[in-house]
Amino acid sequence: MAGGRFRELIKKYGKVAVGVHLSVSAISITGLYVAIKNNVDVESLFEKVHMGSILPKNDKEKIPTGSTPVESEVSFVMEESTASDNQLPVVVEEKKSSRTAELAASSGGALALAVLCNKALFPIRVPITIALTPPISRFLARRKIYKTGK
Repeated sequence: MAGGRFRELIKKYGKVAVGVHLSVSAISITGLYVAIKNNVDVESLFEKVHMGSILPKNDKEKIPTGSTPVESEVSFVMEESTASDNQLPVVVEEKKSSRTAELAASSGGALALAVLCNKALFPIRVPITIALTPPISRFLARRKIYKTGK
């Protein structure tokens, strides 16, 4: 049970364990934020690793975007200029947003969605914290930055 081990870790290492956990969370939120801002479909990544989706299944169709969900494809639009007959038509690449981008736009931003995804990743962050805390505590004790309770 990771919850019991996490509590034991907090009792044993105290501030170091909390600092490590907050650092892991900050790194996780930062990485998710960058991924969402770069239009990575985070929800499909969660589904690939069997983490489920961000929204419950009945809420997936209720995203208030004003349009139907858009696939992650690129389309091309041909714009013609009426100013002169000598100009060639201009082809503009129109990127369609992913479902994650639509969700970020409708739910208050990429940061809010990154925090929400970070909450979903809690079962992954706890074992990382449990694994990293003892070596970091030993490192800080050797450097005399933090005194251990021994």
